Amino acid sequence: MNPSTLNSKEFEQHFCGTLSDYVTAIAWSPQNTILVAASAAGEVTLWENDELTTLQTGNDASVDCVAFSHDGQFLAVGGQDGRVKIWQNRELIATLENAPAWIDKLAWNPISNQLAFSLGRYVQVWDADTREIIVTLNFESSSPLGIDWRRDGQYLAICGHQGVKVWNSQDWNEEPHILNIPSVSIATGWSADGKYLASGNMDHTITVVETQLLTSSDDPQPWVMRGFPGKIRQLTWSDIINQNGSPLLACSSVDGIVVWEKSPDESVGWEATVLTNHVDVINAIAFAPNSFLLASAGTDGWICLWKQAKQVAQILTGASEGFSCLAWHPQGKLLAAGSKDGELLIWSKATRGQGFGRK
Repeated sequence: MNPSTLNSKEFEQHFCGTLSDYVTAIAWSPQNTILVAASAAGEVTLWENDELTTLQTGNDASVDCVAFSHDGQFLAVGGQDGRVKIWQNRELIATLENAPAWIDKLAWNPISNQLAFSLGRYVQVWDADTREIIVTLNFESSSPLGIDWRRDGQYLAICGHQGVKVWNSQDWNEEPHILNIPSVSIATGWSADGKYLASGNMDHTITVVETQLLTSSDDPQPWVMRGFPGKIRQLTWSDIINQNGSPLLACSSVDGIVVWEKSPDESVGWEATVLTNHVDVINAIAFAPNSFLLASAGTDGWICLWKQAKQVAQILTGASEGFSCLAWHPQGKLLAAGSKDGELLIWSKATRGQGFGRK
């Protein structure tokens, strides 16, 4: 579908800036309109009030993961040099030295100031209030490939070779609950209501398990969805539920997206809707907050906005070498994306012909 054939102009370009290299990761502050962007050259940049401010200059060591704490007070970054750096209101307050390990995954607890980050075959949890490592979790089977806290902060899921391990943050000494998968789990994520945990796998499958069964049974009996053309690169849950009382789960594989919807008929399980429009690998997908609007960013240089996670309503462009990442602002009125060539673009939701923040 050619972008020029679409009439929808729900989002319009609001900002375009440039980093010196491939944009590896971006994230919005949950409490205000600040965006952090990192690059393969090691830059860490903040966007606020339509201006870019450099927090860290490039050092030729890639920064691969960035995240704000739940209240926006702390910002953490990690990357190739093995350092985890934490800023508090733009002041660098801690640098955790882990060389030669490569830090490529980190995530803040959604309700506290605990930061989980990958470290070899382990995940460590650092407390910003005490500025100490509070626990080291042994994944054993491989390097962690995905980290996700449940929204209430009680459970931490870590995925990699042979599946997903889930630790109870109320008692780190408890043995983890295990979702066994005869492959490698590349991505994992909790549904917003905490009822489900999904895993995207190297063997071209998606696994979904009910949290209650996973944490209370030796045989949680997960659903397994098959038939994908390649490994599952990303997955994302809607944070609202449909008329059947369940969230939607979207996953991407190669240049296609499959949206899963739980059937009210338990014998049916999850039903699939296939979305096709991209002509190259999809690098990022995300539901807009409080909406079934799904965004997908691809190497083809398109961001497709799928209305109700069913059909393309608008295509956004502007990345000369293709998009690498995307992120919705918590209010859903701004969408940011980074490109392989260093472009940082932000679109705003049009309101009566005017963009968000424009009077």
